Amino acid sequence: MKALRFEDERLRLADVPAPSREGEAVVRVRLAGVCNTDLEIVRGYAGFRGTLGHEFVGVIERAPGAAELKGRRVVGEINAGCGACALCRAGDSRHCPARTVLGIRGRDGAFAEALQLPAVNLLPVPDEVTDERAVFCEPLAAACAIIERVNVTEEMRVAVVGDGKLGLLCAQALKVLTGARVTLVGKHTSKLRIARRRDIETFKIEELPPSFDRAFDVTVEASGSPRGF
Repeated sequence: MKALRFEDERLRLADVPAPSREGEAVVRVRLAGVCNTDLEIVRGYAGFRGTLGHEFVGVIERAPGAAELKGRRVVGEINAGCGACALCRAGDSRHCPARTVLGIRGRDGAFAEALQLPAVNLLPVPDEVTDERAVFCEPLAAACAIIERVNVTEEMRVAVVGDGKLGLLCAQALKVLTGARVTLVGKHTSKLRIARRRDIETFKIEELPPSFDRAFDVTVEASGSPRGF
């Protein structure tokens, strides 16, 4: 099958064997998203070598032990734990020290005709959700995880720093799910315009008022850069 590989410090389209990891599901990829993490890997982040890509939607071709999933359209949790350590046994495989991570750590990713993950990692997509929306599930889940960790209420003010894809998703998720007043801070006029169309207050970095750093109850750093702090 065809796959986009990062090897020998360069990207190349390669013919590679079909997924064959025993006991795992095989997913035929329908659509994959490009994340800034993919770009950073090409620049040297994480030392990954192999098939890139971790945002995807696809159809299950094979699912050992879960035959009822065959043919289902799915997205996936990208962290695959060892299944044996204390964290995995406690249901927290995302922090397993021996985990593989789709397209990032020890596991070929979604920029290919097919990928493999444990069946337990795969989540069916409702019929009414298009591929173009479902492919955002992985970064949107990261945005929604903020609300699991921080009690954000509608009377609070929240700042999101960084107007990339994750920052835009964080700002929208916080506004819609909590009703809080959200302000997005970034560098790109075109991206900030997207947020304003959704009634989210925006500022360019160079336009911040002096009182800005003390105006918020919660700040979300989504720039991925030390300068964001």
